[in-house]
Parts: sequence; C-alpha cells; structure tokens
Amino acid sequence: MAEGATCREGPSSSEVNYGEEDSQVCPDPASLEGLPAGVAGRRRDRRSGLSLPASAGTSAADCEASLLEAARVTPRRSSIIKDPSNQKCGRKKTVSFSSMPSEKKISSASDCISFMQAGCELKKVRPNSRIYNRFFTLDTDLQALRWEPSKKDLEKAKLDISAIKEIRLGKNTETFRNNGLADQISEDCALSILHGENYESLDLVANSADVANIWVSGLRYLVSRSKQPLDLIEGSQNTPRFMWLKTVFEAADVDGNGIMLEDTSVELIKQLNPTLKESKIRLKFKEIQKSKEKLTTRVTKEEFCEAFSELCTRPEVYFLLVQISKNKEYLDANDLMLFLEAEQGVAHITEEMCLDIIRRYELSEEGRLKGFLAIDGFTQYLLSPECDVFDPEQRKVAQDMTQPLSHYYINASHNTYLIEDQFRGPADINGYVRALKMSCRSIELDVSDGPDNEPILCNRNNMTTPLSFRSVIEVINKFAFVASEYPLILCLGTHCSVPQQKVMAQHMKKIFGNKLYTEAPLPSETYLPSPEKLKRKIIVKGKKLPPDQDMLEGEVTDEDEEAEMSQRMSEDYNDEQKLICLCRELSDLVSICKSVQYRDFEISMKNQSYWEICSFSETEASRLANDYPEDFVNYNKRFLSRIYPSAMRIDSSNLNPQDFWNCGCQIVAMNFQTPGPMMDLHTGWFLQNGGCGYILRPSIMRDEVSYFSANTKGIVPGVSPQVLHIKIISGQNFPKPKGACAKGDVIDPYVCIEIHGIPADCSEQRTKTVQQNSDNPIFDETFEFQINLPELAMIRFVVLDDDYIGDEFIGQYTIPLECLQPGYRHIPLRSFVGDIMEHVTLFVHVAITNQSGGGKAPKRSLSVRIGKKVREYTMLRNVGLKTIDDIFKIAVHPLREATDVRENMQNAIVSVKELCGLPPIASLKQCVLTLSSRLINSDDTPSVSLIMKDNFPYLEPLGTIPDVQKKVLAAYDLMIQESKFLIEMADTIHDKIIQCQKAGMEFHEELHNLGAKEGLKGRKLNKAIESFAWNITVLKGQSDLLKNAKNEALENMKQIQLACSSCGLSKAAAGGAEAKSKRSLEAIEEKETGDENGKL
Repeated sequence: MAEGATCREGPSSSEVNYGEEDSQVCPDPASLEGLPAGVAGRRRDRRSGLSLPASAGTSAADCEASLLEAARVTPRRSSIIKDPSNQKCGRKKTVSFSSMPSEKKISSASDCISFMQAGCELKKVRPNSRIYNRFFTLDTDLQALRWEPSKKDLEKAKLDISAIKEIRLGKNTETFRNNGLADQISEDCALSILHGENYESLDLVANSADVANIWVSGLRYLVSRSKQPLDLIEGSQNTPRFMWLKTVFEAADVDGNGIMLEDTSVELIKQLNPTLKESKIRLKFKEIQKSKEKLTTRVTKEEFCEAFSELCTRPEVYFLLVQISKNKEYLDANDLMLFLEAEQGVAHITEEMCLDIIRRYELSEEGRLKGFLAIDGFTQYLLSPECDVFDPEQRKVAQDMTQPLSHYYINASHNTYLIEDQFRGPADINGYVRALKMSCRSIELDVSDGPDNEPILCNRNNMTTPLSFRSVIEVINKFAFVASEYPLILCLGTHCSVPQQKVMAQHMKKIFGNKLYTEAPLPSETYLPSPEKLKRKIIVKGKKLPPDQDMLEGEVTDEDEEAEMSQRMSEDYNDEQKLICLCRELSDLVSICKSVQYRDFEISMKNQSYWEICSFSETEASRLANDYPEDFVNYNKRFLSRIYPSAMRIDSSNLNPQDFWNCGCQIVAMNFQTPGPMMDLHTGWFLQNGGCGYILRPSIMRDEVSYFSANTKGIVPGVSPQVLHIKIISGQNFPKPKGACAKGDVIDPYVCIEIHGIPADCSEQRTKTVQQNSDNPIFDETFEFQINLPELAMIRFVVLDDDYIGDEFIGQYTIPLECLQPGYRHIPLRSFVGDIMEHVTLFVHVAITNQSGGGKAPKRSLSVRIGKKVREYTMLRNVGLKTIDDIFKIAVHPLREATDVRENMQNAIVSVKELCGLPPIASLKQCVLTLSSRLINSDDTPSVSLIMKDNFPYLEPLGTIPDVQKKVLAAYDLMIQESKFLIEMADTIHDKIIQCQKAGMEFHEELHNLGAKEGLKGRKLNKAIESFAWNITVLKGQSDLLKNAKNEALENMKQIQLACSSCGLSKAAAGGAEAKSKRSLEAIEEKETGDENGKL
C-alpha cells in the first residue's frame, strides 16, 4: 500500500540553541510529525464509514446475533472498512495553530512580502540528513534573503534574490529525495530555492503548508519582478481587483461623497459574496476602524476594499493563481489555457474557449474587455459546475448497454413500501416514488389479501396503513421510467389467495399494458437479454408454475423473507419449505426472472437456466462470499443474484453493498429509508453511467474465462494498479453538526478519506484537526492510495467535528474512482440524509497516476514509479496438463518483454520529472514548460531547438549549455528513446501474447476431458481449471496494458511537441519548421488512428 507523507510539523522554537554557532535539531521523527497514535476509541467507532468484518469462522447464528446487537448500539456514523491491515494508524487529535503573526489573511503579493520581512523560523535540510532550525528574513530593500544563527559571516549567511533561478514547492530536489528523514517531512511544508549557475539548492521545511506557500509565492513574485521599480511591487491600489471594487463602491455611493453607511457596505459585500455572515462583515469593519483609531458608522472606499479583500480572499486560491499566472495577480487567456490543459486535464482547449470562460466569470468590466481573470472571478470559476469533481461524461449513459443483464450492477430497493423501520413503520406510497426518482431498477411488493377482493401492501407488523395493490401499480406505472428508461424489475412477494392473485394479474396487465415483458425465454440462448433490448420494459420476478403442466393453479415454495427471523429463532424450526398455491395468470407474467431456490454452486452451474434467479439472505451471501469467492464470481457471470438484508436488522439498517458487489452480485437490495454510510456508498456508486441504475461490471468479472477472487489481497492479474493522489486543501462554510447540543457555532473540523473496493484497496486516512474554523479551514495535506482494481473502487470524503457533543457528522461525498476528474476541484458535500448542502464544499487536488490498464481512457497521460524496488513480473501458473502448459510457457518471454518496455518508459518519465523538480503526478506538458524556463536565454532565444526525427520530438543544443541542463537533456533523450522503443515493439510483443492466449483458449472446452485423461479429479481438477483461467486473465490483461502503454506513449509525444512549440523551443528551427512540425503531429495522429483500427 502506497502511503502519503502526511506529517505535520509543529513549531519547535525551543529546540533552537542560539548560544551555539551551529545548533542542530535532533533528527527525531517525532519532532517532524504530528502525534502518531490512534484516535481515541469512541472516535474510531463513530467518526466515519469503515468497519471490521466478522472472522471467516464466525457461525451464522453468531453473525445474526451480533447484527441484532449492532442494531441497538451502533452510532450514526458506523465504520465500513473491511481489512484492518490496510487501515492507516489513526492519529490523536491534532490541532492546527495558525502560523501567522495575526489573523490577517494573505490576499496580495505585498502581504507575502510583509510576512517575509517580519521573518519566521524554517528548518534547513542538509544532504547529510541533518536538519537545523534557522530564522529567515527578507531584507527591507527586497534584495536578499538572510538567516541566523550561522557559522558564516553575517554578509555570507544570505542569498541574493538576483541569484535565485527557481523556487520549488514540495520535496523535489536530490537533497529531499536522499534524506533519511524525508518520509517524515510533509510534502506540503517543503520548499527549495535553487540558485547560482549550478542550480545549488537551499532546502527548507516550514512549520505549516500556508507558511511554505507564502515564501514560495513571495519569492517567485520578487524573482519575476527583480528588474522593476519597487513601487510597482509595493503598490496595491492599481490592481485589477482594486479598480473593480472602486467601481462597485462608486456605483453604490449615490451621494458621491466617497463614504457610505456601514449597513450599506455590509449589504453590498453580502451581495458580492452571499456565503459571508453579516456578523463577520461587521466585525471586520470594526477591526479596520479600530486599527485606525476611529469610531464611526461610515465606511470609506479604502476601508471597503480592504474589508472585502480580507474577507473574500481565500489564500489557497490566491497562491494557486500566482503560481499558474507566472507570478501575476490575474490570469490571461494563455495562462488559463495552460492551466486547463496541463493541470485540469481538459483536452482540445482553445484560446477562444478560455476568453469565453473569462467573459462569463470575470467580475470587472475591464477584465472582461481586456481578457484577464482576477482572483474573484477565478474563485467563482473554480466553484462552478465546470470545475466539479464528477466527470461530466458520466452524467450521461456512457457504458455499453448491450451486454447481458447479468453483467450489470442493478440499483435495488428492499421493502420499498416502507419509509420508516421494518418493525413498526407504516406502508407509504412515497416509498415507491422516492426509489423510482432515484433510478432504482428493482423494487419490492409484498402483497397480501385485502378487503373487497382487492390485494393490499402493508407492513405485517403494522397493519394500520395498508396500500391498495392497484394504487401502487398505478404509481409505479407513472414513475417507472421518469429517471431511467432501462428495465424495471418488480420483485413480487405473494402472500394472498388465488382469487386475489388473479386480481393482481389483471391489474398489472391493464395498467402496465405493453410495458410488461412476458416473452418466453429461448432455450437456445445462454444469457439474459441486454438492458438496451429491454428498454422501458417492466419485468416481474416471482415464482412460476411448470410450463409443461396444463393446470390453472399449483403449489410452489414460498420465499417469505419476513418469516426468516421468526423461523430461525423458533425451537421447532426445520428446513422444510412452506408451500403456497399459485394461479396460472400470475405465473404467466413471470418470464426471465423466475425465482428458484439456491442449492450449491456446482448444482446451479449444471442445472440452473439463465432466466432463473436466486435470492440470498445477507447471512448466507456473506458465508458464500467468504468461503467460495471465486465460485460466486463465476456464478454471477451467467445468473442474477439478489441479496437482501438480514431479517435481524429490525431497525432497517443497511448491509455493506461493497461486500457483495466484489463478488459480482447484481441486485443488492438496500433500505432506502435509512441514511448512513452504507446508503452513501450505494447512492454514490449509482451516480455513474448517467444515473440510469445499471453499472457495467469490470471485464475481469464478466469474461467467460477469467480469474478473479473477491478476497484478493494483492494485485489483480492483468490489471495495472493505480496510485490515487489526493490533496485536501481547504473547506468552505462547514455547518455545525445537526445533532450537536450545548455548543456554540464553533467547530473543529477534520477530513477522513475512505477507500472502498476489494479488500486489498480498503483504507482510511485523516487530516489534522483545524481548531475553531468553519468558514475556510486550511488542511493542506496530501495522501496516496494504491488502487488494485480501479473499476470497483469508491472514495468517500467525510468531514467531522473533533470536539463534538452529541453528533460529529458535518458532511460527506462519495464518488466512484472512475468518475473523478483530475486537477483542482471543489467537492459539494451532502448532508446525513444525502441532500446537497448549498455552498458547503471541500477544495482538493486530484491526480491518478499509472493509468495504463483497464477502465476508461485516462484524461491525462501520467506515469509514476510506485517504489524503487526489484521489478516484479506477473507469473503464469502451472495448470498440470502438459499440452496446455507448453503453450503457456511460450508466453513467458513476451510477458517479461511487455513489462520491461512499459516500466522502462515509466521510469524514464519519472527521472525527467525529478530532474525538472516536479512530483510524479505532474504531466509531461508541465515538465516541458518548467524546462523551457531554464532553456530560454536572457535575450529570449532558446538554447535548444525542437528537432523532429522519425516523428519523435528531440531537443538539440544550440551551442554550449551548463552541465546541469546537459543532465536534464540526457534524461529527456532517454525518455524519448524508451518511448520510441515501446511504440515500435508493442505490436510484435502484443501479437505473441495474443497468439498464446488464442492457442490456450482452444483447449477451454476440453479441459475436463484432458484432466480426466491425466487422472485429475475433484480438487486437483478444480485447481487446474482455476490456474487455466488465471493464465488467460494474465495474458489478456497484459496485452491490454501494453496497448494502453503504446497509446500513452503516442499521446506523450504529441503533447511534448505541442508544449515545445507553445513555449518557444522551436523558434530557432530553420524556415518551414512550423509546417514540418505540423506534418509530424499529423503523422503521430495518423499512427494513433491506424493503431486503433489495426492491431492495437
């Protein structure tokens, strides 16, 4: 499991011994990170959604007893994690003390410079793994950076601003990478100053991420403006923002006196920023006026601008703006275009599209006319739906809907007629309306005899509010296809007499009409029809009379879920099935969802018809998932499985659907009326694919010959692990927990990040606690998670109060990994019952690296080396049948070649990123942009030229370049060579792997006969079949990974060429270079198109 370096460094001024010339900080890990112990017991139990499973050996009775007990004592935010070995050690409550000398926010470059001139303590990191505390200041004339104490002369313990070449945020130098304590230093607190012709590094660690950002932003600003007059740096009244605010003030100042009433100013600021509280605005005016020693209810233009700037500037957004604008305080169209391409992963962006964004979000008239986006417009853009974390492509049906019905997860409801608990809750028609509006595609109807020969639906524990069957059918008919046009399954629980069964059949035929799907299944088929074929059809699931018997009614076994608990708790309980009488009219409405009883997997695989469906109680399904995970997955490739909650859940609590999705179970019925972590997972999961209620399962769980175990503890064969990088930057407008009592409006928020998926992927990490800040708490912490099966992974962000009384829950958001958008995103938080809370967001940065296998095509071509370790190859297994093993042995060498060419290219890319001073999550476009700043001479001419050789972008020196740059160019050349080698060799290696896969598949139908001839039977034969499926899965997966790697390499070459052209590295090329570059791009695009239509 990849782990994020998330240590927090508290102030440690007591460690500095100013009496010594060279005071050294003891390299004790504890001095570099937050308190490393677990969260207190009550918080671990309550705080979020991760829970421990029962052991495999737990009996069903014990399991049910524990469920009953849990229903009584489980708090609102119970835990959902499954594998405690993957759970990061929680930490004790940690508090973020402000590192600022006052409460004043950073809202401009002058604020950064003022802070730097006042100075602060930073840790100085040396290559010998030693760390020293030093006090750093910026000279009043802004010409040099100084530190003390030092052995050096005071005039030597300084760094001239003019000597600075680069300022890097993060652990992106050799010193940090090779330091023994680097893992205990927070990425967000580290910064490096590169200076001199040899790019020597001064490596520092701040006490918090905001301090690191201030130094980086301030120094970058100074370096970029080192040749300008100082008054331009110090002046802040000519900024685009100030000019806009002045215009706003003057428009509201009807008297034209340059002052206005405080009430008017407060109202004006609230109009500009509705999220601000009136009390906070008034307090800010009082602070400003107090600092000027004046007491008045009138506000000047300057005071209005100052109050707005301090209240409405989010420092984390300001730092980002300065970074991407090349140290300006606004973005032009070119800045925005590079940001969207390199950071946000937006493809095919144009300058006109960027100007359109500026026109729509910039608040000032001047900015809209001149084409720049200032801090307030940029903040609004980041908060807009255009920057939502959810992939807009997944807001519409984006998956193949022509697969068999058994290949999809289906949004399903349990006891749909209930809106309260199943023990005492009344039946309510709104239960069906709510479920259908949430795209539920499987609903339940438990029907009993009613008065006047009209069947009814009711909670048999509460008969006071029955619903007529007819009225329910009418509501279903009205709302069935409002939210989704894909098939709706009605799970009938029939507990009524034959006469009323006939009434049921009549109502359904009359009301549903041709929507009712009654076509008899074809014995010649082997799989169910697809959702596409069944669009706008209603499918009845229930018992069916034998078709070969000509009778009007007959006995069938009853499936009464509600009787399960009473039967199991009864002393005279036996395994005999209760029989009920079923009429032919109702039986004939059941076609492709005939209910049958499960016996065991061996019998079912041999005898069950594809149109038959088994229902499993939670207890039975859990046992099968633990004992026979591979068999459960294989069973669900052809047949539908329906899982319903244990009857012991008398409070209508929900099971964990992920446990059963991991086994391929399609219909996991949830109690929609019960909010909580489990329902959060269910709701979040079915947001994808347009929210249509059908989600295509991963191919490894659908392919007829493939190996997958839900309990896998490591890498899934044929699937490349991805690394999810999440930086929790800040929160906005957190409300007080609804259930909190006897506490003011102040909260101490922290964020939990939960990963849900296969057991190997389940994990949880948390941020520090920010004390007493609900408006804009800054977290600035980065986390990493290795995801072995991305298509089944979900991320749940939970915001909690660390100093709660009664209730800690603030908000949550759950999203499938496949729906995450990269870059800087705002996450809209949902309440406990699942409603979006207005203006309540988390600001995060997301990157997913190593996206070379499975799932959707990556938005960004990113590569990362997970760890510097011995290369691992996915091994083939010995089947035990010589003929087949000989075929698979031929594939061993091409499989190693495929792994080598992929990883050699990835390692070469990482080396370039490291030498450019960028983290692994950076794109190659960002690398070229960073590199170009070093390779452009003072006269604005490039020191290298882009040369296209065989359609590959090489950089050739134009004269003498420093050794430091030679090293970078050598790494760049190696990356191009490795990419070229992969592109040229991929087809040949791919063909060899596919040939072995096809040759192996020819023996698939004969496996049992071949095994019998070799004397294999029972467990040995099953093991041979499992090993065969494993090998086929590896071959298919590795060939797909190689195909994706080639596409990534081609895209990289295209992006590098575009980046070189946009930043001027092709200026020195001879006449006609632009046309040649265009031809090269076209050649790359043609090669990609040809590969897609040809072998790869």
